[in-house]
Amino acid sequence: MLGRRAVSVHRFLSRTARQGVTAASSVQPTLQAKASLLEPLVQNVRITSTATFHTSVIRMSDVITVDGPAFAESISEGDIRWLKQKGDHVNEDELVAEIETDKTSVEVPAPQAGTIVELLVEDGAKVTAKQKLYKLQPGAGGGSSASPAKDESKSSAAAAASPASVKNDPAPSSASSSSTASQSSSASSPSSPPPPPHKPAAGEIPKSAPPVARPPSTPSSSTPVGAVPVTRVTVPKGVDPSHAITGARDEVRVKANRMRMRIAQRLKDAQNTYAMLTTFNEIDMSSLIEMRKTYQKEFVAKHGVKLGMMSPFVRAAAYALQESPVVNAVLDENEIVYRHFVDISVAVATPKGLVVPVLRNVESMNYAQIELELANLGVKAREGKLAVEDMEGGTFTISNGGVFGSMFGTPIINPPQSAILGMHGVFDRVVPVNGKPEIRPIMQIALTYDHRLIDGREAVTFLKKIKTAVEDPRVMFMNL
Repeated sequence: MLGRRAVSVHRFLSRTARQGVTAASSVQPTLQAKASLLEPLVQNVRITSTATFHTSVIRMSDVITVDGPAFAESISEGDIRWLKQKGDHVNEDELVAEIETDKTSVEVPAPQAGTIVELLVEDGAKVTAKQKLYKLQPGAGGGSSASPAKDESKSSAAAAASPASVKNDPAPSSASSSSTASQSSSASSPSSPPPPPHKPAAGEIPKSAPPVARPPSTPSSSTPVGAVPVTRVTVPKGVDPSHAITGARDEVRVKANRMRMRIAQRLKDAQNTYAMLTTFNEIDMSSLIEMRKTYQKEFVAKHGVKLGMMSPFVRAAAYALQESPVVNAVLDENEIVYRHFVDISVAVATPKGLVVPVLRNVESMNYAQIELELANLGVKAREGKLAVEDMEGGTFTISNGGVFGSMFGTPIINPPQSAILGMHGVFDRVVPVNGKPEIRPIMQIALTYDHRLIDGREAVTFLKKIKTAVEDPRVMFMNL
């Protein structure tokens, strides 16, 4: 307090000296004495200019740059799809993005908890292995920093909107007053009602024919397609609203993911490369259905998994491939590659596309081992956790369209293989059994094969061997 007073006196004395004000001779010694007493205090006072500084929570020295995951040798790049955005808080191991490759989706988890500071790659862009993807600010409290800003923006928006609403209020009041005035004026001068139309008495015979509408002399105007009124259709459950047929006269374009484009390319390459031919047969499923009903409880109690339809067909295909090694081979330019193992690819439909995980060394597996491995691969496929190694290789493919109710079809070979077995639905049909007609559950099966390598006799023999092994598994145990 004393320092402020000293500064004030010093400024006053300086201003008085500059203006050349001369005091009386009796006052001058007094002022000089006061100035001499205050001069040491003024010299010891240190005047400091204070200012407020805003300190940011984020220290750039703590920001880390997160690299992408490593890819398999057969994958060089992929398209990134961000699941989090800039400013979002993530926990450790929480998914930040997914990289869609030609074969599978690779997850990008957060290495530790923190806030995303910057995305270094745009959504949908191509990325390579171990590429720098985003910057992360480590810390556990990053999620609450955005809420005050949002509240402040909402309050400012509400404050800005309130004066506008006050200014706009007089317009409706004036409009209402004018409408009230017009109503009062119209009420003060009522007009006489129009006379009622003349109604002929009942039974009166008209004296002239009713007027006939003449056709228009000019052509009727046509309504543009976009202006045709439509009735909105309810979107079925489970259908993406942006893709659903709602009756609107518009369309939307969506970029196809890399897996879908890769599947399309491989299927078209197969059509252009292979000389594909399909042979058919049918299987009486009575024995298999009876075996499942008889031993299902014991099978589940011992192995912990149900006996399905796929394991008998997978085991029968492995048995038939051992009997016909050429179907398990592949033509590579001017050489035939014979495999000494049986790896069967099983086609599985997922929301992102068709995937074909591989069962390894099926020639040495039984029904229970096949069912357990199929269940494991099925869970990984539905959760999108199939690795590239789970789908590499394969010497033969089985596609089961019967789970969707398919009755008939011709599958396309999965390169670099030479044949594919197509399973279909089971339907009751009247078939001759020992010279008598009986109703039996029948499944149609189809084998598409590369006719450049596999002759018709070998293909038909192979498919018939599968039919026999499914209808009566005892032929496999006896190696008939």
